[in-house]
Formats: sequence, structure tokens, C-alpha cells
Amino acid sequence: MADQVHPAAAHHLPAFIIEPGGTDILMVVAAIILLATVLGVGLLFLRLHTLPERIAHKSHKLQFEIVAVLGLLALFTHVHLFWVIGLLLALIDVPDFSGMFSRMAGALEKIAGIAPGRGGEAASAIEHGIAPPDDKPAPPPVVAGPAGQH
Repeated sequence: MADQVHPAAAHHLPAFIIEPGGTDILMVVAAIILLATVLGVGLLFLRLHTLPERIAHKSHKLQFEIVAVLGLLALFTHVHLFWVIGLLLALIDVPDFSGMFSRMAGALEKIAGIAPGRGGEAASAIEHGIAPPDDKPAPPPVVAGPAGQH
């Protein structure tokens, strides 16, 4: 009796139509493809989203932390301008002024007769009228005299 086809049913049914109670192969295949597509697009999105951070990390940029924070802000706030700014910062070389400023500070400490690296302590001691903390006597103050004389 199960082999009998209903008289109103079509005699030439497509292969994806199954009998009642059977496993729908087309739905299972479609679900697997949908799941793989969602995971693939999500991974592609995250890979693209971390692009500025990976660029800045690979080239050892000074502004790496700023780029990373901008990437997180763009991810959680959905403000795409943060991502664009992070990408621009990752691509631009910001000059390292710290090396130049430390050399300038060292030269000024040498001119002032202060031990290297103790400039802040010596400057506050001089302001308060206390001798500098190193063994050298404080240099005499430079007083400008008449034109051309010191």
C-alpha cells in the first residue's frame, strides 16, 4: 500500500522531492553551504578589519598602539572613520622625535654641567637655590653685559 501513488500526484517528480519522513538532502546541503559562507565572510571581514594593525605591526611603527585602539573603536562603535584613520596611520611613517630630543637634552645637560640623565632634578634644585645633586659645582650664571660683552 505504501508503493501506491496518490492519483492526484504528478508521476514525474524531481529528484529533490522526498517521501514523507525521509531526510531532505537538499536542505542539509544548503544549510552546510550557508554555514560555510557565513563563517567565510566573517573571517574575511575580521581579516580585512585587522589589516591596519597587521601593517603597523609588521613595519614596527611607533604608532602601533594608536592603530590598534582605532581598530577596536571601529569594531565596537561601527564608525568606519576610525578604521580609515588607523589605516592611514599604519601607512604613514611618523618621524621619531624622541631620539632627537634626547640628544638635544643631553647636549644641554653637558653645556650646563649637569650629569647626564639628571636634568630634571638639577633644574628643580637650581630653581629652589639648592646646589645640583652631582659633585660638580654649579656653573656661574651667564649675565649679559653691554653689547658684545658677556
